[in-house]
Amino acid sequence: MTKLVDGDRVRLSTGHEVTLPLATEATVAGAVFPARYEVAESLLPAGLTPVRATARRAAVVLLCVEYHRIGDDAMAPYDEFAVMIPATPDGRRPPLLPLLTRGAGAYVWSLPVTTEPARALGDEIWGYPKTVADIAHCDDPTRRETTVVEDGDRVATVGIDWPRTWERRERFGGYAVREGRLERTPVEFQGKLGAAPLSGRVDVDLGDHERADTLRSLDLGSRSILRFSLEGRITYGAGRAVER
Repeated sequence: MTKLVDGDRVRLSTGHEVTLPLATEATVAGAVFPARYEVAESLLPAGLTPVRATARRAAVVLLCVEYHRIGDDAMAPYDEFAVMIPATPDGRRPPLLPLLTRGAGAYVWSLPVTTEPARALGDEIWGYPKTVADIAHCDDPTRRETTVVEDGDRVATVGIDWPRTWERRERFGGYAVREGRLERTPVEFQGKLGAAPLSGRVDVDLGDHERADTLRSLDLGSRSILRFSLEGRITYGAGRAVER
């Protein structure tokens, strides 16, 4: 196991070098959906329990991300599409309480990106399951629409209206399995945050890719629990082992 800590400078297999914690500049459109609990649970590694959106439904997050800058311009900007499952390492809690108290992180189940250096970055430092795909964002003043195509098949087209924003600083975390060990990555955001609860101003059209079949089995529905946006600095620290 190669242990990484904040302050390390890491050379990727692509030859690119980054320093932890890694500061990025990004614009994100996201939404939280209710999902079939048993399916979400089956997608998590041992040691994590889904956060409940309701008494019988889990929460699933879709993120449409455009990175404008990576570190000190360590690599070219890239796009990504994340499917994440909010989870806790300590068993059952009331619905949504971990999200409201920031006690949860989100397990990264799928993370297509648009470049090989971006894939290496997420895989080699944090264990994120990144793959290389074609991702196209279409933005206008009211909405971002993102289409993801991988291996020649469309995964999804996701449209999310931009909510009203205000300046915020937030901390949260992302779970992944790196070299067989469950880790939690500390993430800090500073910039413009937008949020709108119980919104129908989102659209998810799933394609023919096999990953779309799994998303379809989650039964995300047509109304989000929350739609949100981030515009500003997102900083990723070194992953830390989750004690089981």
